[in-house]
Amino acid sequence: MTVTLSVRPTPTAPGLTLRPWHPRDVPALCAVHHDPVLRRWFVTDLRREADARRWIDAETEAWAAGTRFSFAVVEDGGGDGADHLVGHVVLKVEPEGSRPDAASDLGYWTAPGARGRGVAPRALEAVSRWAFASRRLARPGRLEVLHDAANDGSCRVAEKCGYVLQSVLPPSPEHPVEAHVHVRVDGAV
Repeated sequence: MTVTLSVRPTPTAPGLTLRPWHPRDVPALCAVHHDPVLRRWFVTDLRREADARRWIDAETEAWAAGTRFSFAVVEDGGGDGADHLVGHVVLKVEPEGSRPDAASDLGYWTAPGARGRGVAPRALEAVSRWAFASRRLARPGRLEVLHDAANDGSCRVAEKCGYVLQSVLPPSPEHPVEAHVHVRVDGAV
């Protein structure tokens, strides 16, 4: 299954297309991973093309397995016909039976040249709506955003999309820094 989502343009921003990652995205993905602002938050280092290719291959396999839906967020470059990478949104599906209240969780980032233009909230909203429309992806009718507590930008994006701060998690082996958990329930927005 492959899915492409479209976000309509606004008076101040072009439309967005959210699509699976392609091998042709390697150079743009590497460029984003060189940004020092994003490097602070990234767990994975994709500055080298070989690493970026392996990551895209892994995301493609996870998509096919139905465990992780990773979207490249692109906008049209103004008539040149090329995709311009402006962000990323990923939906990680929690396996059946992993926890009684297991919810899928989302992550996102915005490329340096696209920050402050509403890319992340518009893309997160599109993936959230898609996940809720597919009951299998948003079990049990809720989604979570988990991020580093110091990442104020991620908080703002989550809140703009109706994700309510539910808890603050202390550092743990799985997440070595304090983290925020934002939750959105189907129909809440």
